[in-house]
Amino acid sequence: MKLFLAPMATLTHTALRQIIYSFGGCDEYYTEMIQAGTLLNNGPFEKYYLITDPEPEKLVWQLTGGKPEALIQATELLCRTGGIGVDINMGCCAPDIIRSGAGIAWMLKPLEETQEMLKGVAYEIKKVEKNHRFSVKIRLGDDDFTEKKFFSFIDMLAFVGVNQITLHPRTKKEKYRLAPRYEYVKKLVEYVKKNNYPINIILNGGISSKDSLDKALEVSSNVSGIMIGRGAVQKPWIFSQLKNLAPEKIDLLQTGLDFIHALEKYQPPEFYKTRLQRFFTYYSDNVQFSHFLRTKLLASPSPEGCKEVLTKYFDQCPEERMLFLK
Repeated sequence: MKLFLAPMATLTHTALRQIIYSFGGCDEYYTEMIQAGTLLNNGPFEKYYLITDPEPEKLVWQLTGGKPEALIQATELLCRTGGIGVDINMGCCAPDIIRSGAGIAWMLKPLEETQEMLKGVAYEIKKVEKNHRFSVKIRLGDDDFTEKKFFSFIDMLAFVGVNQITLHPRTKKEKYRLAPRYEYVKKLVEYVKKNNYPINIILNGGISSKDSLDKALEVSSNVSGIMIGRGAVQKPWIFSQLKNLAPEKIDLLQTGLDFIHALEKYQPPEFYKTRLQRFFTYYSDNVQFSHFLRTKLLASPSPEGCKEVLTKYFDQCPEERMLFLK
């Protein structure tokens, strides 16, 4: 069973991938969402989204956008850049994404409209590189979803040639308030198998430890892989830990400093603030006084400021610096 890094805006950029790689990596890294229209307009920061380090042969491009033509053209550009495939985001529930017609809005539009967009994407993928994979990331749908509507959507995905589906089993408004409905991942696996669809099913949502993984798999067995998002930001070593390959102890100070160094190497200064704040929002949960450390780090969103805060914290709490995993 494969382990995937989930696509997360301002989080799954090259710096985070580099830190995960330093602990042994994962089977596939999904990029943060790339806005198709902005990419095609060749904005000043788009080149940073196209960095393929540290393992180009494991990179999946994730595209978002509300305009079919932009998604289709951006697919061609990304396929020519490398990686192993393109993933269309049809699950993001951020209000600004939905208003733009992107994310989960594609699950709420007329089926024929979404189908035409995906057919165009599939054509570009096969035209450029036949071995590239075509995948989508979805949710269950709107809060009034029915199994009939959901599985009609799956039939459409199979028809246009989607090779892999990542299901985050929550509805549009549930977000993270309620537990994931893992039983629908199981139903999806069974549905795909019953219809002989050549589609891999990936489970996403709520996985942050070996215990949570085991509980999810009790309900939704036979998936092809597990996708981890926020848990991998808090614990970049989680993939090696789930494979029983993690080191016995983690130097939390050094890992934090390594992330900052990678951020300075791979991202422009204009991105430092948001990327530091997003990463340390989750990473701070590794220590006992997480609220205190998080508050200090978010108030000092510069590389030098975060280095100073981290060093001072572990000087004051040296017993917390080493996290023992075994």
